[in-house]
Amino acid sequence: MAANEKQIETMGMYATDENSEETKGVFGDDKNHEIKYRTLSWPFVAMIMITEIVTGGTLTLPQALAVVGIVPGLILIVFCGVFALFTSLLLIDFKINHPEVHNMGDAGYILFAPFGLGAVGREVLSCGTIIFAITIVGATQLLGQEALATLSGSKVCLMAYTGIFAVPILLCALPRTLNTGLSWFSLAACVSVLIACIVGMAGAGAEPTADRVVSATVPSNFYTAFLSITNPVIAYAGHFMFFPLISEMEKPRDAKKAAWALQIFATTFYAVFAVVTYYYLGNNVQNPSVLSLSLKWAKATWGLLLPNILVGGSLYNHTAAKILFVRIFRNSHHLHSHTVRAWSVWIGLVVLMNALGFVLAVGVPIFAYLCGIAAALFASWYTYGLAGAFWIHDTYHLKGSAALRRHWIMWTICILTILVGTFICVAGMYAIVKSLVIAYATGAVGHPFAC
Repeated sequence: MAANEKQIETMGMYATDENSEETKGVFGDDKNHEIKYRTLSWPFVAMIMITEIVTGGTLTLPQALAVVGIVPGLILIVFCGVFALFTSLLLIDFKINHPEVHNMGDAGYILFAPFGLGAVGREVLSCGTIIFAITIVGATQLLGQEALATLSGSKVCLMAYTGIFAVPILLCALPRTLNTGLSWFSLAACVSVLIACIVGMAGAGAEPTADRVVSATVPSNFYTAFLSITNPVIAYAGHFMFFPLISEMEKPRDAKKAAWALQIFATTFYAVFAVVTYYYLGNNVQNPSVLSLSLKWAKATWGLLLPNILVGGSLYNHTAAKILFVRIFRNSHHLHSHTVRAWSVWIGLVVLMNALGFVLAVGVPIFAYLCGIAAALFASWYTYGLAGAFWIHDTYHLKGSAALRRHWIMWTICILTILVGTFICVAGMYAIVKSLVIAYATGAVGHPFAC
């Protein structure tokens, strides 16, 4: 059995005391190490979470309201926010019970080990996390491309803009600890997205769409409705980063404060932005909504949003690289030291993740659909479904089957959480694949590496 798996198997179910993070955590007690990971406070973790969740996806929400109507759309945004808060608290409890868990792969080992499938669960959830993170890196590069093209008047090839934006994403992701740079960059990113979306709402209000139609409800078929629903679902899809973030917290038990701050801010912000923008732009609002603004307001919004997009992409780049880095050097002095081997591997991993995101973004004509497929396959579970399974696992293994019977209401809610994750996964795959088939049939799919 590998060292990592043995550590998880022997320690995973019993680490519930307050000092367990220092003795059994991913980075242990690193006060005397060259590189100290466990330095983040909960306000900085909250800002990092806001940066990686409240980003360019915000701009897709007004169109979701245009498809289903303002009433069901708003209900959906609020429901997803409350549900995401509930599942985030369950994930944090699982992390506190198992401080050695660094990512969804480690959690998957613990979850499936009782069935003799620990190694399988670990590899599937680890690969899913990395794939999902890489697709988001590519998506942020494309958002940066769109922003730079709008600001410059599309004076060069669009692929060049993607490459230009990929460079600062790479550079910001290079520090090996989150507190070295990305936590402070996240402060600027939070301010960036807040001001940018306020300017976007102001632009919509200053120059509203003439003869616009605003609908309370819009009749639509299952395919159309669920395809629009994926926008609010994906807007909260950042839970897979909770484990790596909490692993670098000075006091992991404060993570719930960060989760509350994140979800209150995100849900309120999403609801206000979506409703205000949709009200002024109407049912013809584009996706992203900034495309429906006049050029001057679009430039102002994109320009202010650039720091948020940049830091968000760097966080996902950093996280994908960190998962493999910890996997390679866990229980090794290279993890905490400035060795040539450690830095060479780290830089190589960051470059690799960034390059893969770039190649997917510009080289795969169906990349937008690929992002949707990744979200349906992985975000549905990481953000929603698996949280219920984690609670059931820990309650049974830490407190016994009698505890499940005593907490039957919570058990029922967690079963429903798993079912919701399953529904989002299956229905999301159906909607995305059908839209991809339609795109091919209508000739809407472009060409790889095109300007």
